[in-house]
Amino acid sequence: MRDKSPGFKLFMAGLCGFVLLVPLLMVYALVNDRQGQARIAERTITAGSGGAQVVSGPVIEIPYNEVRTVNEVVDGNPVVRTNLVRKSIFVSPVRHQLETGLAPERKKKALYETVIYLADMEGKARFELPEEFSIPGVSRDRLLLGEAQIRFGASDPRGLRAAANVRVGGKPLALEPGGGTRASDGAGFHGAIDWSGGKPLVVNYDYTLRGSRQITLMPLGGQTDWSVTSTWPHPAFGGGFIPDERDIGNDGFSARWSIGNLALNQPMVAAEDFEPPHIMAREAYDGMVPEGYYESEDSETATISLVEPGDIYAQVDRSVKYGFLFIGFTFVAFLLFDVVGGARVAAAEYLLTGAGLILFFVLLLAFAEWTGFAIAYVIASAAIIGLLTAYSAAVLGGWKRAGFIGTLLTVLYGVLYVLLSLEDASLIVGSVMMFMALAGVMYATRNVEWSEVTKGDERSAE
Repeated sequence: MRDKSPGFKLFMAGLCGFVLLVPLLMVYALVNDRQGQARIAERTITAGSGGAQVVSGPVIEIPYNEVRTVNEVVDGNPVVRTNLVRKSIFVSPVRHQLETGLAPERKKKALYETVIYLADMEGKARFELPEEFSIPGVSRDRLLLGEAQIRFGASDPRGLRAAANVRVGGKPLALEPGGGTRASDGAGFHGAIDWSGGKPLVVNYDYTLRGSRQITLMPLGGQTDWSVTSTWPHPAFGGGFIPDERDIGNDGFSARWSIGNLALNQPMVAAEDFEPPHIMAREAYDGMVPEGYYESEDSETATISLVEPGDIYAQVDRSVKYGFLFIGFTFVAFLLFDVVGGARVAAAEYLLTGAGLILFFVLLLAFAEWTGFAIAYVIASAAIIGLLTAYSAAVLGGWKRAGFIGTLLTVLYGVLYVLLSLEDASLIVGSVMMFMALAGVMYATRNVEWSEVTKGDERSAE
C-alpha cells in the first residue's frame, strides 16, 4: 500500500474494516452467550422462590345441574333419556380492593444477581348474586349454592408462604391447596363456602406471596382498586393498564390502579372461568428492561417489573453495535495521516489496530461481570487507548500524531458512554456528531487526488 494511489489505499482500508466485521460479530455472539448463562443462573437462584407471579381472583364457582335429553334407539324403539350434567358458573366480585406491599431482596450466585420479592397481599371483595342470568339454561333455583367454592389464583404456588387467611362474612374459612383460578393456570388455593342464602357476601383475605422480577394482576369483576408500595426505586409498568397514580423516588415507589368493568370487557357471571393471560418475553430496551422479564399480551392485566436500570449485558450489547464506528473513525484518521500527512500505513497495521479496538468490548464484558459497567468501561477504554496510542507512535512515525490518535479515541469512548447513558436523545446526538465528523473528513480531503500514485520509501517523522 505504500506506493499506491489514495483511492487504492481507501479501498484497502475499507476492505480491512470489512474483514474485522467477523471478529466483531463473534464478540456480539459472546455477549449473547454470557447473557444466556446469566439468565440460566437467575432461574437457578429463583428456583425455590417462585417465578414471575400472575395473581387473580377471588372468584366464586357455583355448580348446577343442567338437564339434557338424549334421543336413542334401543331394540329398534326410540327412547328419550334425561341426563343431569354438572356444570358451573363463575361469579366475579362487584368490588375488589387490593393492597400489595412489595419487599424486594437481591440474591446473588457467583457473578450473577437477580431480584426476588415478598408480596403482602391484603384484599377485600364484595360478591352479589343476580336474580337473573344471561347464561342459557341457568336460573337461580338450579344453583347448588351450598356447594360453592371461592378460588384464589397464584401462577407459581411455590411462592405461597405460611398460611393464607380468608374470612367470609367475618368467619375464617378452611383452605386447601390447588384449585385456583384458570387465569393463573389453576394454581393457587380454594375453600368451600355455603352461600345458600344468596345474600351479598364480603370476603376479606391476606396472604404472602414470594416471586421474582415481576408481578401481574388479572383484575376480574366490577370495580378493581389496586394499590402497590415498594422500596424498589426502578419499577416498570406494563400490561394493558398503566397506573392512574404513581410516585417514584430513590426510596421506592407507590402506584394505584382503578379498573372498571367496562374496561375489562368481562361479564360479572360467566359460564367458564377466564382464560390466563398470554405471556411473552419482553425485549430489552436501553438497558432498562433486560431479557428474562415478561409481560402480558392481553389488555386486561396490570404488570409491575422490578428492573435493574444498569443491566450490563444490555449495555455491552448496545456498545458492540457502535463497534464499526470506532473502527471507521480510527481508520479514517490513519488514512488521513497516510494520504495527507505523508505517513505510510500498511494493511497489517490497520488490522492490528482494528483488533485492539475489538478487544475493548471483550475487556468491557469481562470486567463488567465483576466490577459493574462504569468501572469496567474506564478500565477497558484506558487499556485500549494506551495500547493504540503507543502503537500509533510507531505506525505514524511520531508521538505528536500518536497523541492525536489517543485524543480521538478518548473522545470516541467518551461520546459512546454518553450515548449509552442517553435514552430518547441518543439517536439525534449520534447522528449530528457523525454528520460533523463526515464534514471534517470531507474538508480535510478536499484537495486529495484519489487516482494519483504517490511514492515514498520512508515515513515522515515528527
